Amino acid sequence: MGLQEDIKEVKSLLKETQDERDKKQKKFRIPFGKRVGKAQKKKNFVTIMKINENGQVGFSKKQIDEQTIMEDGIPRLAGSDYVLFYKNNPMIILPSWSVEPYSPKQQYIDSLTNGSNTKGYSVLMAKMLKETVNPKKTMGGMWKWIIGFGLAAIIVYALLTGGGGV
Repeated sequence: MGLQEDIKEVKSLLKETQDERDKKQKKFRIPFGKRVGKAQKKKNFVTIMKINENGQVGFSKKQIDEQTIMEDGIPRLAGSDYVLFYKNNPMIILPSWSVEPYSPKQQYIDSLTNGSNTKGYSVLMAKMLKETVNPKKTMGGMWKWIIGFGLAAIIVYALLTGGGGV
């Protein structure tokens, strides 16, 4: 009896771990009250994703005024280089320890200078693939013309000589 109970316990533990694996992970969504609507976009509102020192993320909605926003009583930069769009929602990623927000343009330039950009690799791979594929040889079409002219010459000779039979 002890062995059967142990087997049942192991099966129940396996079932629990399987259920945990089967649960789908939730997709990321901006909190409802922090989204920017069409009318607010026209008035230069953006969603602020503030990253704190402890790694926690908080969302808020602020209006851009003269390319700055006020966050925690500190004016922060908010130019067009810093605005990202997530599902048609303007967003600024703002570390709490910096006056300057995350800039994708600056990150792109930095990746070009330090050599960690993948753009060059994709160009190189395309060039290498193009060189490995052999281009179609031009003689393939020429053989058809040669055989065609040969058959035409035989037909013309047969017509001019009257069939060649005595």
